[in-house]
Amino acid sequence: MISQTARAAVSQPQILLRENVGDIAVLTLNRPESRNSLSEGLIAALDAALREIRDDRAVRAVVITATGSAFSAGHDMKELTARRGDPDRGRAYFAEMMTKCSTMMQAIVHLPKPVVAAVQGIATAAGCQLVATCDLAVASEAASFATPGVDIGLFCSTPMVALSRNIPRKQAMEMLLTGEPISATTARDIGLVNRVVPAGSERNEAIALAQKVARKSAYTVKIGKAAFYRQAEMNLADAYAYAAEVMTENMMARDAEEGIGAFIEKREPKWQDK
Repeated sequence: MISQTARAAVSQPQILLRENVGDIAVLTLNRPESRNSLSEGLIAALDAALREIRDDRAVRAVVITATGSAFSAGHDMKELTARRGDPDRGRAYFAEMMTKCSTMMQAIVHLPKPVVAAVQGIATAAGCQLVATCDLAVASEAASFATPGVDIGLFCSTPMVALSRNIPRKQAMEMLLTGEPISATTARDIGLVNRVVPAGSERNEAIALAQKVARKSAYTVKIGKAAFYRQAEMNLADAYAYAAEVMTENMMARDAEEGIGAFIEKREPKWQDK
């Protein structure tokens, strides 16, 4: 006889869903009852999925989306607050969770494949951070974005890292200091998302955008994405010196030779991803 505990485990829904749409991996946050808050389990599941995708040659791009009305409400405050009873009032657990979340966010940046967020609803705090961390983002007209930690006495310091690398300082500081949400249109205008689409079409639009990139040389996309984030942290002279090295190496690649040849010969290139 199956115990009640076993039956509960069997019926427990997956908190992260994965579907392959051709060569696009679609990862869906699936904690709608908790507004897709980034619990310890969901952070671990995202991190594991990204690491699996990293070496999966069949996947050329990733879309991150969510079920329910919210994209993500950020960290699971109930889960964090439950550790206030620890001998250290939760300090060690809080540090562990912030580190794990930051590691997962960096896994998106370091993934050698483009990652597109498809945002159907509100994205707040670490949820907004997740959108800002993705390489590209498509938002529904119904989406909104906020870093409202200041309203509950918890400044959005880790979300600030990704946010401040996406949008101008004054706009970032206003979001961080007031906690007030911005609309999808405003998010597009300040550079947090790439485009705004009718509600309900954001997933398909994000997949279509991912497919545009997936048709390029995977090798070229990989080195280009890595170079983009690395040069952004350098001063101007160092950035140009580094980019020149990258471009020289890129010119020696088989796909660059093929792509340039195809351009000159007015034909479609045949990528070998190397």
